[in-house]
Amino acid sequence: MDTVHKGNFFERLPDARKAEVLETLAEEGAVRIERIASRGQVSPPGFWYDQNQHEWVILLRGAARIEFEGAPDPVGLAPGDYVNIPSGVRHRVAWTAPDETTVWLAVWYGEKKCLRDTTEMPPF
Repeated sequence: MDTVHKGNFFERLPDARKAEVLETLAEEGAVRIERIASRGQVSPPGFWYDQNQHEWVILLRGAARIEFEGAPDPVGLAPGDYVNIPSGVRHRVAWTAPDETTVWLAVWYGEKKCLRDTTEMPPF
């Protein structure tokens, strides 16, 4: 039998003042669940995520704005707001709250497609 693991999503939040922190909480097959902590980070100018899996993300604490390529305005997110981003939809983090830790829960799912995966952001 697999080991059961209990935790608290908000305990021991990583220090995100210098860089966004991604932590994989669970992964099986084509599904990955991550906790993301941000504090004032944005995607670098000209950088777009172009992921090879769908991403469902909910903002649990803080505030953020996500920009989608071709959309007239960024999408603002407050606690409880979520977005489902299909694979191949180019997007970037336009803003995260600079004075508090923004905490996200992200779920990547679906078969990985043969796209140029730019999940990893280049260093600042």
